[in-house]
Amino acid sequence: MIRSKRWKPVGFGSYNNACRVLMKLPRFCSASESLRECFYATMRKRCNPLVRRFRGSTNSILKIIAGRLDCRFANSWMRDRWKASLEDALYGKRTIEAMRPVLGQWIRRKHGSLSFRLVQVMTGHGCFGHYLHRVARREPTPSCHECGAADDTAQHTLEECRRWDPQRHTLVAEIGGDLSLSSVVFAMLSSERSWEAVVDFCEEVIS
Repeated sequence: MIRSKRWKPVGFGSYNNACRVLMKLPRFCSASESLRECFYATMRKRCNPLVRRFRGSTNSILKIIAGRLDCRFANSWMRDRWKASLEDALYGKRTIEAMRPVLGQWIRRKHGSLSFRLVQVMTGHGCFGHYLHRVARREPTPSCHECGAADDTAQHTLEECRRWDPQRHTLVAEIGGDLSLSSVVFAMLSSERSWEAVVDFCEEVIS
């Protein structure tokens, strides 16, 4: 594989979808909101105008609904709306399919930060032959430079490439032998130690 620190993402559609999930940022929120505030603060800001409209309505039913709305309900409603919107996502499916079942846990987590190389492995956008050939158009074939496999995807790097067997052995000892992305995400959420083990693996194999 080509390991370049100067790599820049190409094919922004799929990268955008996947990164929004990783950053806890729904489609209907701007990136600047995510950088300033947490998901729940953003959701409260989004819901407050709706609640005010309900409370100011002359419709008695809407007023009753407004009286029963609280932050927990609003957060749950917005999270469910976001989760449903991901069902028809055309791009970033590998990441989204791994994240949708645990989206609530991902948003509420108290540990773990995203590193540049962790995001590459989780989104598939980075120094992988598959991406560099089919999306970035910077490689003549999608093959792996390390082991010669025909298709060098992020999952190949995570789960199969023989070049990274020692690093993978260390990772498996910490999070278990199932290295499908959904299982890796679940392990990352289970403990800070598991999260750091995944980060360490990504930092070592993409450097």
